[in-house]
Amino acid sequence: MDFLTFLQISDTAVRFAIPLLFACLAGLFSERAGIFDIGLEGKMLAAAFFSAAIAALTGNVWIGLLAGIGASMALSIIHGLASITFRGNQLISGVAINFLAAGLTVLIAQDWFRQGGRTPSLSDFGPNARFNSITLPYADQMQDAGPLGLVYAELISGHSILVYVGFLMVPLTWYILFRTRFGLRLRAVGENPAAVDTAGVSVVGLRYAAVAICGILCGMAGAYLATGLQAGFVKDMSSGRGFIALAALIFAKWRPWYALWACLLFGFLQAMALRPDAVERLVQIDIPGQLLDALPYILTVVILAGFVGKAIPPRAGGEPYVKER
Repeated sequence: MDFLTFLQISDTAVRFAIPLLFACLAGLFSERAGIFDIGLEGKMLAAAFFSAAIAALTGNVWIGLLAGIGASMALSIIHGLASITFRGNQLISGVAINFLAAGLTVLIAQDWFRQGGRTPSLSDFGPNARFNSITLPYADQMQDAGPLGLVYAELISGHSILVYVGFLMVPLTWYILFRTRFGLRLRAVGENPAAVDTAGVSVVGLRYAAVAICGILCGMAGAYLATGLQAGFVKDMSSGRGFIALAALIFAKWRPWYALWACLLFGFLQAMALRPDAVERLVQIDIPGQLLDALPYILTVVILAGFVGKAIPPRAGGEPYVKER
Protein backbone atom coordinates (compact mmCIF):
# COMPACT_ATOMS: atom_id res chain seq x y z
CA MET A 1 0.00 0.00 0.00
CA ASP A 2 1.56 3.31 -1.06
CA PHE A 3 1.36 6.49 0.99
CA LEU A 4 -1.27 8.13 -1.22
CA THR A 5 -3.55 5.09 -0.97
CA PHE A 6 -3.15 5.11 2.81
CA LEU A 7 -4.13 8.79 2.88
CA GLN A 8 -7.18 8.12 0.72
CA ILE A 9 -8.31 5.32 3.05
CA SER A 10 -7.66 7.58 6.05
CA ASP A 11 -9.72 10.33 4.41
CA THR A 12 -12.63 7.91 4.01
CA ALA A 13 -12.12 6.75 7.60
CA VAL A 14 -12.51 10.33 8.84
CA ARG A 15 -15.78 10.69 6.94
CA PHE A 16 -17.11 7.44 8.40
CA ALA A 17 -15.89 8.31 11.90
CA ILE A 18 -17.70 11.66 12.21
CA PRO A 19 -21.27 10.35 12.73
CA LEU A 20 -19.84 7.85 15.22
CA LEU A 21 -17.99 10.64 16.99
CA PHE A 22 -21.06 12.87 17.30
CA ALA A 23 -23.12 9.95 18.62
CA CYS A 24 -20.34 8.81 20.95
CA LEU A 25 -20.02 12.28 22.49
CA ALA A 26 -23.82 12.40 22.77
CA GLY A 27 -23.80 9.18 24.75
CA LEU A 28 -20.89 10.50 26.80
CA PHE A 29 -22.89 13.49 28.06
CA SER A 30 -25.96 11.38 28.74
CA GLU A 31 -24.21 8.52 30.50
CA ARG A 32 -21.94 10.79 32.51
CA ALA A 33 -25.17 12.18 33.98
CA GLY A 34 -26.43 8.70 34.79
CA ILE A 35 -28.84 8.25 31.85
CA PHE A 36 -28.01 5.24 29.72
CA ASP A 37 -29.18 5.79 26.16
CA ILE A 38 -29.23 2.95 23.66
CA GLY A 39 -31.63 5.05 21.60
CA LEU A 40 -28.74 6.82 19.85
CA GLU A 41 -29.48 4.75 16.77
CA GLY A 42 -33.09 5.90 16.60
CA LYS A 43 -32.23 9.55 17.16
CA MET A 44 -29.63 9.45 14.39
CA LEU A 45 -32.12 7.82 12.05
CA ALA A 46 -34.87 10.36 12.77
CA ALA A 47 -32.42 13.24 12.36
CA ALA A 48 -31.14 11.79 9.08
CA PHE A 49 -34.64 11.60 7.64
CA PHE A 50 -35.91 15.00 8.73
CA SER A 51 -32.70 16.80 7.77
CA ALA A 52 -32.77 15.29 4.28
CA ALA A 53 -36.53 15.76 3.88
CA ILE A 54 -36.56 19.40 4.94
CA ALA A 55 -33.41 20.15 2.94
CA ALA A 56 -35.15 18.69 -0.12
CA LEU A 57 -38.34 20.66 0.50
CA THR A 58 -36.59 23.98 1.19
CA GLY A 59 -33.37 23.63 -0.80
CA ASN A 60 -31.47 24.81 2.29
CA VAL A 61 -29.27 22.34 4.16
CA TRP A 62 -29.03 24.57 7.25
CA ILE A 63 -32.80 24.45 7.71
CA GLY A 64 -32.51 20.71 7.22
CA LEU A 65 -29.85 20.55 9.95
CA LEU A 66 -32.14 22.41 12.37
CA ALA A 67 -34.98 20.02 11.49
CA GLY A 68 -32.77 17.02 12.14
CA ILE A 69 -31.67 18.40 15.50
CA GLY A 70 -35.31 19.15 16.34
CA ALA A 71 -36.37 15.58 15.56
CA SER A 72 -33.57 14.17 17.68
CA MET A 73 -34.40 16.56 20.51
CA ALA A 74 -38.04 15.44 20.43
CA LEU A 75 -36.98 11.83 20.92
CA SER A 76 -34.56 12.92 23.64
CA ILE A 77 -37.42 14.63 25.49
CA ILE A 78 -39.44 11.41 25.26
CA HIS A 79 -36.49 9.46 26.66
CA GLY A 80 -36.05 12.07 29.40
CA LEU A 81 -39.71 11.91 30.38
CA ALA A 82 -39.64 8.12 30.51
CA SER A 83 -36.29 7.84 32.31
CA ILE A 84 -36.14 10.91 34.54
CA THR A 85 -39.67 12.12 35.22
CA PHE A 86 -41.48 8.77 35.27
CA ARG A 87 -38.40 6.79 36.42
CA GLY A 88 -38.92 4.08 33.83
CA ASN A 89 -36.40 1.55 32.61
CA GLN A 90 -33.84 3.44 30.53
CA LEU A 91 -32.93 0.48 28.34
CA ILE A 92 -36.54 -0.25 27.40
CA SER A 93 -37.10 3.43 26.62
CA GLY A 94 -34.08 3.42 24.31
CA VAL A 95 -35.23 0.28 22.51
CA ALA A 96 -38.69 1.81 22.03
CA ILE A 97 -37.14 4.94 20.51
CA ASN A 98 -35.15 2.81 18.05
CA PHE A 99 -38.27 0.95 16.92
CA LEU A 100 -40.29 4.16 16.74
CA ALA A 101 -37.71 5.92 14.57
CA ALA A 102 -37.21 2.92 12.27
CA GLY A 103 -40.93 2.71 11.52
CA LEU A 104 -41.89 6.37 11.44
CA THR A 105 -39.09 7.51 9.12
CA VAL A 106 -40.07 5.03 6.40
CA LEU A 107 -43.80 5.71 6.88
CA ILE A 108 -43.44 9.50 6.65
CA ALA A 109 -40.94 9.28 3.77
CA GLN A 110 -43.36 7.15 1.77
CA ASP A 111 -46.21 9.54 2.51
CA TRP A 112 -44.24 12.66 1.58
CA PHE A 113 -42.16 11.51 -1.39
CA ARG A 114 -43.64 8.22 -2.69
CA GLN A 115 -40.19 6.76 -3.35
CA GLY A 116 -40.28 3.56 -1.33
CA GLY A 117 -39.37 5.09 2.02
CA ARG A 118 -36.52 7.27 0.84
CA THR A 119 -36.10 10.95 0.06
CA PRO A 120 -35.15 12.32 -3.37
CA SER A 121 -31.47 12.87 -4.04
CA LEU A 122 -30.41 16.22 -2.63
CA SER A 123 -28.19 16.75 -5.66
CA ASP A 124 -31.38 17.53 -7.60
CA PHE A 125 -32.22 20.51 -5.38
CA GLY A 126 -29.19 22.71 -5.94
CA PRO A 127 -25.78 23.11 -4.32
CA ASN A 128 -27.23 24.48 -1.07
CA ALA A 129 -29.33 21.40 -0.35
CA ARG A 130 -26.42 19.43 1.14
CA PHE A 131 -23.11 20.06 2.88
CA ASN A 132 -20.33 20.36 0.33
CA SER A 133 -16.62 19.80 0.72
CA ILE A 134 -14.48 22.76 1.75
CA THR A 135 -11.07 23.21 0.14
CA LEU A 136 -8.77 24.79 2.69
CA PRO A 137 -6.37 27.58 1.66
CA TYR A 138 -3.37 26.49 -0.44
CA ALA A 139 -4.52 22.85 -0.53
CA ASP A 140 -4.00 22.60 -4.29
CA GLN A 141 -0.51 24.07 -4.10
CA MET A 142 0.46 21.68 -1.29
CA GLN A 143 -0.12 18.60 -3.44
CA ASP A 144 3.53 18.62 -4.55
CA ALA A 145 5.06 19.71 -1.24
CA GLY A 146 6.05 16.27 0.00
CA PRO A 147 4.36 13.99 2.54
CA LEU A 148 3.18 16.79 4.82
CA GLY A 149 1.69 18.63 1.87
CA LEU A 150 -0.15 15.50 0.80
CA VAL A 151 -1.52 15.05 4.32
CA TYR A 152 -2.82 18.61 4.26
CA ALA A 153 -4.26 18.39 0.75
CA GLU A 154 -5.68 14.85 0.82
CA LEU A 155 -6.56 14.28 4.49
CA ILE A 156 -7.11 17.58 6.26
CA SER A 157 -8.66 19.55 3.41
CA GLY A 158 -11.75 18.59 1.43
CA HIS A 159 -14.30 17.82 4.14
CA SER A 160 -17.66 19.38 4.87
CA ILE A 161 -18.06 21.83 7.72
CA LEU A 162 -19.66 19.22 10.01
CA VAL A 163 -16.46 17.17 9.91
CA TYR A 164 -14.47 20.06 11.34
CA VAL A 165 -17.23 20.79 13.85
CA GLY A 166 -17.09 17.15 14.94
CA PHE A 167 -13.39 17.34 15.68
CA LEU A 168 -13.81 20.66 17.50
CA MET A 169 -16.48 19.07 19.69
CA VAL A 170 -13.87 16.78 21.27
CA PRO A 171 -11.82 19.48 23.07
CA LEU A 172 -15.03 21.41 23.75
CA THR A 173 -16.58 18.35 25.41
CA TRP A 174 -13.42 17.79 27.43
CA TYR A 175 -13.41 21.41 28.56
CA ILE A 176 -17.11 21.41 29.51
CA LEU A 177 -16.92 18.17 31.46
CA PHE A 178 -13.59 18.66 33.21
CA ARG A 179 -13.03 22.41 33.44
CA THR A 180 -16.44 23.93 34.18
CA ARG A 181 -18.77 23.92 37.16
CA PHE A 182 -21.55 22.56 34.96
CA GLY A 183 -19.35 19.63 33.93
CA LEU A 184 -18.35 18.89 37.51
CA ARG A 185 -21.99 18.79 38.59
CA LEU A 186 -22.94 16.69 35.56
CA ARG A 187 -20.32 14.09 36.38
CA ALA A 188 -21.31 14.15 40.04
CA VAL A 189 -24.94 13.43 39.12
CA GLY A 190 -23.78 10.27 37.38
CA GLU A 191 -21.75 9.16 40.37
CA ASN A 192 -23.70 10.32 43.44
CA PRO A 193 -26.94 12.18 42.70
CA ALA A 194 -27.91 12.28 46.38
CA ALA A 195 -24.82 14.34 47.20
CA VAL A 196 -25.64 16.76 44.38
CA ASP A 197 -29.20 17.09 45.62
CA THR A 198 -27.97 17.72 49.16
CA ALA A 199 -25.85 20.57 47.82
CA GLY A 200 -29.02 22.24 46.51
CA VAL A 201 -28.45 21.46 42.82
CA SER A 202 -31.30 20.04 40.75
CA VAL A 203 -30.57 16.46 39.74
CA VAL A 204 -33.54 16.44 37.37
CA GLY A 205 -32.44 19.68 35.72
CA LEU A 206 -28.89 18.45 35.15
CA ARG A 207 -30.06 15.14 33.73
CA TYR A 208 -32.46 16.87 31.36
CA ALA A 209 -29.63 19.17 30.27
CA ALA A 210 -27.47 16.14 29.51
CA VAL A 211 -30.29 14.48 27.57
CA ALA A 212 -30.82 17.72 25.60
CA ILE A 213 -27.13 17.93 24.68
CA CYS A 214 -27.31 14.28 23.65
CA GLY A 215 -30.22 15.14 21.36
CA ILE A 216 -28.34 18.00 19.71
CA LEU A 217 -25.27 15.88 19.01
CA CYS A 218 -27.31 12.94 17.72
CA GLY A 219 -29.14 15.39 15.47
CA MET A 220 -25.83 16.54 14.00
CA ALA A 221 -24.76 12.91 13.52
CA GLY A 222 -27.91 12.05 11.62
CA ALA A 223 -27.85 15.24 9.58
CA TYR A 224 -24.27 14.54 8.54
CA LEU A 225 -25.22 11.02 7.45
CA ALA A 226 -27.98 12.23 5.11
CA THR A 227 -26.71 15.63 3.96
CA GLY A 228 -22.92 15.34 4.22
CA LEU A 229 -21.81 11.75 3.87
CA GLN A 230 -24.65 10.93 1.49
CA ALA A 231 -27.14 13.00 -0.50
CA GLY A 232 -30.46 11.86 0.89
CA PHE A 233 -32.18 9.46 3.25
CA VAL A 234 -32.67 5.73 2.70
CA LYS A 235 -34.29 3.16 4.97
CA ASP A 236 -32.21 2.19 8.03
CA MET A 237 -29.28 4.24 6.78
CA SER A 238 -27.76 4.49 10.27
CA SER A 239 -26.84 0.78 9.86
CA GLY A 240 -26.10 0.15 13.52
CA ARG A 241 -23.87 3.19 13.94
CA GLY A 242 -25.63 4.09 17.19
CA PHE A 243 -24.64 0.75 18.69
CA ILE A 244 -21.10 1.06 17.34
CA ALA A 245 -20.90 4.50 18.99
CA LEU A 246 -21.94 2.93 22.29
CA ALA A 247 -19.20 0.33 21.90
CA ALA A 248 -16.70 3.10 21.15
CA LEU A 249 -17.90 4.92 24.28
CA ILE A 250 -17.26 1.85 26.43
CA PHE A 251 -13.93 1.28 24.67
CA ALA A 252 -13.01 4.90 25.46
CA LYS A 253 -14.05 4.50 29.12
CA TRP A 254 -16.30 7.56 28.90
CA ARG A 255 -13.47 9.99 28.06
CA PRO A 256 -13.65 12.44 25.12
CA TRP A 257 -10.13 12.10 23.72
CA TYR A 258 -10.22 8.32 23.91
CA ALA A 259 -13.62 8.48 22.21
CA LEU A 260 -12.03 10.28 19.26
CA TRP A 261 -9.44 7.55 18.71
CA ALA A 262 -12.00 4.79 19.21
CA CYS A 263 -14.29 6.30 16.57
CA LEU A 264 -11.39 6.77 14.16
CA LEU A 265 -10.53 3.09 14.64
CA PHE A 266 -14.07 2.04 13.76
CA GLY A 267 -14.08 4.47 10.83
CA PHE A 268 -10.81 3.01 9.55
CA LEU A 269 -12.23 -0.51 9.68
CA GLN A 270 -15.25 0.64 7.67
CA ALA A 271 -13.00 2.42 5.17
CA MET A 272 -10.88 -0.69 4.63
CA ALA A 273 -13.98 -2.57 3.51
CA LEU A 274 -14.16 -0.20 0.52
CA ARG A 275 -10.55 -0.95 -0.50
CA PRO A 276 -10.06 -4.72 -0.14
CA ASP A 277 -7.37 -4.63 -2.84
CA ALA A 278 -5.22 -2.28 -0.76
CA VAL A 279 -5.73 -4.38 2.37
CA GLU A 280 -4.73 -7.54 0.54
CA ARG A 281 -1.54 -5.87 -0.71
CA LEU A 282 -0.75 -4.76 2.84
CA VAL A 283 -1.21 -8.12 4.60
CA GLN A 284 -0.42 -10.35 1.59
CA ILE A 285 -3.54 -12.42 2.31
CA ASP A 286 -6.70 -12.83 0.26
CA ILE A 287 -9.38 -11.49 2.62
CA PRO A 288 -13.09 -11.89 1.73
CA GLY A 289 -14.87 -8.56 1.33
CA GLN A 290 -17.68 -9.78 3.57
CA LEU A 291 -15.21 -10.22 6.43
CA LEU A 292 -13.96 -6.65 6.01
CA ASP A 293 -17.56 -5.40 6.04
CA ALA A 294 -18.19 -7.28 9.26
CA LEU A 295 -15.04 -6.14 11.10
CA PRO A 296 -16.60 -3.05 12.80
CA TYR A 297 -19.49 -5.15 14.06
CA ILE A 298 -17.18 -7.96 15.21
CA LEU A 299 -15.14 -5.42 17.17
CA THR A 300 -18.36 -4.02 18.64
CA VAL A 301 -19.34 -7.46 19.93
CA VAL A 302 -15.84 -8.04 21.31
CA ILE A 303 -15.88 -4.73 23.19
CA LEU A 304 -19.40 -5.18 24.55
CA ALA A 305 -18.51 -8.70 25.65
CA GLY A 306 -15.86 -7.17 27.88
CA PHE A 307 -12.73 -8.52 26.23
CA VAL A 308 -11.01 -5.12 25.85
CA GLY A 309 -10.11 -4.17 29.40
CA LYS A 310 -12.42 -3.35 32.27
CA ALA A 311 -14.68 -0.35 31.69
CA ILE A 312 -16.46 0.96 34.79
CA PRO A 313 -19.51 3.10 33.97
CA PRO A 314 -20.76 5.95 36.20
CA ARG A 315 -21.94 4.41 39.47
CA ALA A 316 -25.46 5.84 39.30
CA GLY A 317 -25.88 5.07 35.62
CA GLY A 318 -29.20 3.52 34.68
CA GLU A 319 -30.76 4.18 38.07
CA PRO A 320 -33.65 6.65 38.45
CA TYR A 321 -33.10 9.12 41.28
CA VAL A 322 -35.68 9.16 44.02
CA LYS A 323 -35.32 12.09 46.39
CA GLU A 324 -35.29 11.14 50.05
CA ARG A 325 -37.97 12.75 52.18
